[in-house]
Amino acid sequence: MESSAPVVWLLTDNKPGHRNQLKGLGNRLRVLAGASTAEIDATTILVPLWRALLGIAPTMDENLRKPDLIIAAGSGTHRMLLSLRRRRKTGTVVLMKPGFPIGWVDAAIIPEHDGVAPGKNILTTEGVINAVTPLARITDKPEGLILIGGPSPHFDWDDDVVVGQVSQLMGSYPNWRWTISGSRRTPEPLLVKLQELAGPKVTVVDPCRTHDSWLPHQLAASRAAWVTPDSTSMVCEAATSGVPTGLFELAPKQNSRVARGMASLVGNGYVARWSDHATVMAGKLSETHQLWEADRAARWLIQHFLKGGKR
Repeated sequence: MESSAPVVWLLTDNKPGHRNQLKGLGNRLRVLAGASTAEIDATTILVPLWRALLGIAPTMDENLRKPDLIIAAGSGTHRMLLSLRRRRKTGTVVLMKPGFPIGWVDAAIIPEHDGVAPGKNILTTEGVINAVTPLARITDKPEGLILIGGPSPHFDWDDDVVVGQVSQLMGSYPNWRWTISGSRRTPEPLLVKLQELAGPKVTVVDPCRTHDSWLPHQLAASRAAWVTPDSTSMVCEAATSGVPTGLFELAPKQNSRVARGMASLVGNGYVARWSDHATVMAGKLSETHQLWEADRAARWLIQHFLKGGKR
């Protein structure tokens, strides 16, 4: 007898950020709806353009159970998603703003900063969905986490400015222990400068040696987090954890959607600016509302597709 639990296919292009979004959403669908999820690597199945345009599905693994919902993240998954859109009683969902008309699929979940108006089949999110779960309790230990991104189209990047702010922060709070990590985008000269800050109370982590669960585990051990604003994913993960989070100060480039998104997170009290570092370090960010967009998006999908929706 076939299980009545909903089946969700997660289409991935294997990029870390996109997999993180799918993981966060899939986790919440499993918890809230008892969903069975299957991750499908769209890069291993060739889908010609004509199949995508006509909605004619490629041959899929026969062991896959019929999906109630198909969710895709990343442009590398879009051809497969579109080719599957005509399956009966199956909802199709795209994460992030797609390069095709949204009306070609059943729903879209898009960061607010992308400038798409919410609608019946469009959910807009604060920042990007991620796999972090809010912490039940923030540690009392004076442990700080510093996350460094790199040059991007959205902010004027300056290695010296970043190092200066990191040094100023550590100098202002000498009794704290600090963990510093760069990312795949951090310039090598900056990684070298950060490594020079290592000491008895400062641990500098090689970003190439971190594992998938490193950041959630590190956030769980931290009382404050500081992140460069160019990295939407790291900012949103830190803010979702509930750990008081501040942004290093970099000049935003004109009309940057990511900079608008960061300003929105600040305006809504999820993170703080560099000038409010005392608030972050004292743990006094607003506790009136919690950022957990994976949970909110999952509940929206359940309401639309798994409870009398397209099923």
